[in-house]
Amino acid sequence: MTHLEMNRRRFISTTLVGGGMAFSFGVMPASAANSVNKSPWLAPTDKGGTEVSHWVIMDPDGTITIVQPHAEMGQGAFTSVAMMLNEELQADWNMLRHQYAEYNRHINNKDPLHPDAEGLWVTMSSGGSNVVKARHGHIMQAGASARERLKEAAAQAWGVARADISVKDSVLSSGSRSGTYAEFANAAAGITLDVEPTVKTPDQFTLLGKSTPRVDIPLKVDGSAQFPADIRLPGMVYAAVVNNPVQWGGKPTYDATGILDRPGVIAVMELDQLPADTEGRYANRRDGGAHHPMAMKNGIAVVADSYYRAKTALELIPIEWDRGPAGNLNTEDMFAQARSMLTLPAEDGRDRGTEGDALGVIAAAPSASVLTAEYERPYEAHLRPEPITHVAQFKDGRYDAWVGAQHPPRLAAQVVEQLGIETKDIHMHRTFLGGGFSSSSSSYIARQAAQIAKNLDGLPVMVRWSREEDTRNATHRTLGVARFTAALGADGLPTAISALTVADGSTNYTNQFLPWGIPNYRFIAHNFEGHISTTSHRNPTGGFGGFMTEQFVDEMAQAGGWDPLEWRLHMSRDVSDYQVVLKALKKVGGFRTDLPQGMGMGVAIVESHGTIAGQVATVSVTRRGTVRVEKVVTVLDAGVVINPSVGREQAEGSIVWGLSHSLYGGIEVQNGEVVNNNFDTYRLIRMADMPEIETHFASSSTEKWGGLGEPAVAPVGAAVANAIFYATGKRVRKNPIVQHDLSWG
Repeated sequence: MTHLEMNRRRFISTTLVGGGMAFSFGVMPASAANSVNKSPWLAPTDKGGTEVSHWVIMDPDGTITIVQPHAEMGQGAFTSVAMMLNEELQADWNMLRHQYAEYNRHINNKDPLHPDAEGLWVTMSSGGSNVVKARHGHIMQAGASARERLKEAAAQAWGVARADISVKDSVLSSGSRSGTYAEFANAAAGITLDVEPTVKTPDQFTLLGKSTPRVDIPLKVDGSAQFPADIRLPGMVYAAVVNNPVQWGGKPTYDATGILDRPGVIAVMELDQLPADTEGRYANRRDGGAHHPMAMKNGIAVVADSYYRAKTALELIPIEWDRGPAGNLNTEDMFAQARSMLTLPAEDGRDRGTEGDALGVIAAAPSASVLTAEYERPYEAHLRPEPITHVAQFKDGRYDAWVGAQHPPRLAAQVVEQLGIETKDIHMHRTFLGGGFSSSSSSYIARQAAQIAKNLDGLPVMVRWSREEDTRNATHRTLGVARFTAALGADGLPTAISALTVADGSTNYTNQFLPWGIPNYRFIAHNFEGHISTTSHRNPTGGFGGFMTEQFVDEMAQAGGWDPLEWRLHMSRDVSDYQVVLKALKKVGGFRTDLPQGMGMGVAIVESHGTIAGQVATVSVTRRGTVRVEKVVTVLDAGVVINPSVGREQAEGSIVWGLSHSLYGGIEVQNGEVVNNNFDTYRLIRMADMPEIETHFASSSTEKWGGLGEPAVAPVGAAVANAIFYATGKRVRKNPIVQHDLSWG
């Protein structure tokens, strides 16, 4: 044996036998190639299946394939979509299989029931905790429609009324007659209903609301789950890329002659930032905020017969970068710029809510009853587990991409503009994502991959960014500052509040003081435009603002002599859903303010993505200032919770995310460049640091559908900071928390 293609995933998949629910796509041997025209994520089950609808394929043996338009990136979307559809379809859950919906078919066709939607499956977007919250209606409708057409097919065959037919576990029954879904699939495919059925209400659910194991877990455990880096195509080559380390800097000066004769090196390409970018088309985001995350940057790519050879050769090229006007900027420079904007006139900002005369009340109040505090958060990186990877081929006018994309149409738009082709000529073969966090990872390099593939005259190419390249040049959560001022009345409660925030426009939009019923308020948001490219994060608005607003709530309560939890209960007494969460939190959280020094509990509550998340965090702080989060108790009001076990998983993951950034996070910029660009310098929470996590659901309404992928991020930073105050007497108003002196005694 002279050559063995083996990696960790291949080793696992050949030495372990995976159990659980099978998928219609499986393990591709390392020696086998995915066909350009038929990827494993698009292939039918090859058993003569009938497409009852574009959502449901039924095989003669009873296997039913659910066609999935939404990205599975660890949030349980594959399971959630299948559960919602099957609540209505009533198929045998154990016979369900899953495959990704085909992008090309989606974008070039329309759902007859939703002709104004994005495409055949209504939308492929997966973000904003929306897969359940905003998509349940049409997904359940698709299952109901398929069920009723199966019933109509059986009714016509048996000569009975459709209403006389019942369904359960893929079997149709009427009196003494029964038949499987598979028997009536062909007939059902040709039936059009006069009126679409009404979907169930929560009181009628038989599947939704029950904890159900995620269907993607077996593949991820046995190593057969495939990501872009697992793709192998005939003749595939590999590209390593380096971008200008100062975002939106200029072109490089370099000499690549020394690497052209290295083993495996095929080509060196210069990647040019589009003229439209520098002229403004992509230079600024939608409201004058930071740079557009999808614009191609100036860079250099080396193409070789392996990624190792490409990356090694690239590192040997001497490069001098035009660092541009931001080449001398440091983190503190950007904070100083943001702080200076707090003094801008209100008319220069965005009014996010005004009621009464907040400034007048504050000006007239005795100085002893006026409270002011400022808070700061740095830029924060996504640091998703999966390195950004995009496999592309451009041949004979057709563009194929093998990607894990949160929103394929958005990614395709980059390719259309870069190559000047039509949408109908783009074919995406979708894989799992190793974390998305609203970053839609492959979109960052979609233009680069398209341009490199075009230059390779038909060769497929895997384009990959290193971890350092990702952290330097991907998009981040915005830097931001805030100044809050409140006037307190004789009862210690606020009579007025003025809130000023400075951040990127994508984050800076929510008045999180509104639930507290303060009679006079003014919330002004100024847009900060730095040179760092920013976009959404996991809970971009709630996570950003929650750290600030919920600490100031504690500061107001403490200044007025109130217990922080009782303050929140009193101030939200007319807000019923907040009352539900806070009362449940009081019952299960055990919040108290009289723990021994060095121990503390903190409370916070934030509404985001249609869900209210309340938390109590318990921390310990040593005399020398080492902080440890011991426990986090979360209460979530998301209304209808379709899968409690996945909801708890998402809460836990959100807390891990929120703790990582609150405790340790924040990118450091020196001379315009992100310098803490890998896990050794940008710390995330580790297993030894994990607190005990307890999650509870408290529904205020069965008509409410909230998201669960992100809301638990929002309160955790503030809850921990509030707890630190009770443990040490020190207030932490800036991330990362561990950089503060928390010593006591």
